[in-house]
Amino acid sequence: MSVLLPNMADFDTIYELEEEDERIVSEEHLVRYCPEPVVMRGAGHITVFGLSNKFDTEFPSVLTGKVAPEEFKTSVNRVNACLKKNLPVNVKWLLCGCLCCCCTVGCSLWPVICLNKRTRRSIQKLLEWENNRLYHKLGLHWKLSRRKCESNNMMEYVILIEFVPKYPIFRPD
Repeated sequence: MSVLLPNMADFDTIYELEEEDERIVSEEHLVRYCPEPVVMRGAGHITVFGLSNKFDTEFPSVLTGKVAPEEFKTSVNRVNACLKKNLPVNVKWLLCGCLCCCCTVGCSLWPVICLNKRTRRSIQKLLEWENNRLYHKLGLHWKLSRRKCESNNMMEYVILIEFVPKYPIFRPD
């Protein structure tokens, strides 16, 4: 059995890619295949240090065909259950901390800050568990992210649902 090889003189030659080469990925191509992430803002009436007390379970139309509406609702309900468990304690400590703030020179607010950080970490762990369980297999990635509010200069925590490409994306430096 013989194998025919092309000209062996050109075997070690290094060629430069031209600008018009079809193998180079353009930015328009990347934008088309990697859409903007879905932003889920808090829908509750109480917000403690930017973290709302619940998220809306309404299914975004952008996710149609990517994930079942029932799975989406179940995931959001899990996050809401975590918030429902932790946020009332944070509100009580916040009120207590505000009442005692003058006497303690602001130190009475530390428990609220620590509890809020613990709540954020538990939501992040829950979202990571959801990602590993289901969403990474579907090409999605959920994460808790801090964003600036549209209406004022305050910060809020939102859930970002990012589309993860199945193939590596070329990003020019």
